[in-house]
Amino acid sequence: MSEQDVLDQSPLGSGTVYINEYTPDLLFPIQRDLNWKNRGIERASLPFVGEDIWNGYEVSWLNLKGKPVVRIASFFIPANSQSIVESKSFKLYLNSFNLSRFDSDDSVINQMQKDLSASAGGSVRVELYHPDQMPDLSRFEGECLDELDITVDDYQPAPHLLSVGKNKVTQALYSHLLKSNCPVTGQPDWASIQVQYTGLEIDREGLLKYFISYREHGDFHEQCVENIFMDIWQRCQPESLTVYARYVRRGGLDINPVRSSEPVKPLNLRLSRQ
Repeated sequence: MSEQDVLDQSPLGSGTVYINEYTPDLLFPIQRDLNWKNRGIERASLPFVGEDIWNGYEVSWLNLKGKPVVRIASFFIPANSQSIVESKSFKLYLNSFNLSRFDSDDSVINQMQKDLSASAGGSVRVELYHPDQMPDLSRFEGECLDELDITVDDYQPAPHLLSVGKNKVTQALYSHLLKSNCPVTGQPDWASIQVQYTGLEIDREGLLKYFISYREHGDFHEQCVENIFMDIWQRCQPESLTVYARYVRRGGLDINPVRSSEPVKPLNLRLSRQ
């Protein structure tokens, strides 16, 4: 089945009946290797590891007495799992807890981990926070590129903009200017993105122009970050590389993919736009 066939079957862009009682079948997986095959990458030889960190701000259920419980949830989906979970189906799944009764936070965590792991085809971890316990706002480490005075002409991915100099460095660079579009609805997806690497110094103006070149590109968050990682990895050939994007929430969910050449356990930051 082609990627377009899969998208045509997803809940995105379709009319929706909201179900408020627990329904795990609402989850809609999309195979990750559809994007990998487009780049000639096989699952057995992925050049990166990482995870997709989702945060859910509209998570609620009933206790056994019918009283609502409200939590903020974090979901950690491994980057090498079989599938991503389509975001609208994820939201619909979470909404299905609204009138369902559970006896404890642990019961909800166990149920969500079971359902999401089955849908993603990998071991998914879930954490729940009381609204007063969510971590405070943070920021990316490194230097922000956004004040560079550049002329921009490319608004579709342009990896030819990436180049390196002669000096070896270890540094972190980030930008708040990443924007892509939903591949089905065309709605804008806004993000901040950080690149940490060791290797020949990446030209900063070219890197910022490259980030901006995604502005009219339609793809899922996870695929955008994987393609950014691959373009930098192939064209700049760093010794090590980590790409981390924090997307602005939509429908009560934000998605934050991390891809790295090294085993990493990234902090689940919360930026000002999140």
